[in-house]
Amino acid sequence: MATLIVYMSQHGCSEKATQLLVSSLSDDITLVRLDGVPDPDLTLFDRVIIGGSIHMGEIQKGIRKYCERNMEELLKRRVGLFLCCMFEGDVARKQFEAAFPPELIGHATVTGLFGGEISFDKMNALEQMIVKKVAKIDHDVSRLNVSAIKEFARTFTGEG
Repeated sequence: MATLIVYMSQHGCSEKATQLLVSSLSDDITLVRLDGVPDPDLTLFDRVIIGGSIHMGEIQKGIRKYCERNMEELLKRRVGLFLCCMFEGDVARKQFEAAFPPELIGHATVTGLFGGEISFDKMNALEQMIVKKVAKIDHDVSRLNVSAIKEFARTFTGEG
């Protein structure tokens, strides 16, 4: 089956999660980072995975707009949605629900919260200051959940 994975990544966490996801899938995969590129033709794909990360409290606008532009076609396909964020539990779930359209969440075969990372060397000074003040973190942190990524892949392919 042909699978499209579209994602955006501000500081590399979603990109790392996407690479781990690709290595866990055995499909014919097309990987598209939605940074100013045209939308791929969804009629060429049976399945679509969409993912991004929380940056300054929200998912990248490009992901949200992609979902809105392509809703009709996405609802005809097997869809998986994932989010990278530093929070867990109810806070992470609320961020996920705010990140994707409710109709798409309800349609998704699988959803995933993959954890997150803070990489100070990839942030500008303002971002560093905000993270230090709000999250009370002053060093690099990785909470990327590899087992959640693998479980997402198994469920998406029908093996889990």
